[in-house]
Amino acid sequence: MVQRIGGQRRKTRSLLARKIRQKGKLPIRKYLQEFQPGQKVALVLEPSIAEGVFHRRFHGKTGVVLGKCGSCYEVAVMDVSKKKKLIVHPAHMKGVR
Repeated sequence: MVQRIGGQRRKTRSLLARKIRQKGKLPIRKYLQEFQPGQKVALVLEPSIAEGVFHRRFHGKTGVVLGKCGSCYEVAVMDVSKKKKLIVHPAHMKGVR
């Protein structure tokens, strides 16, 4: 059998590269930020945190927080015309007004 080529992080070299001025340690406030159910958030992958990572197709999308799931959050996102539920770590989320 032929092996499958690539995984979830395939073709993400520029997508997951941090800008030169943002390199270094992640602030603890970003890691521990809290969100309320119903709050809108932007999904932005943080390459230095490997837990609670969603598929790269959702990078840059906005969603609605449904609730907390352990140390992560459940977020509802529209994938074209279908609603999907993702489990995302707060380091990969930004609050949207």
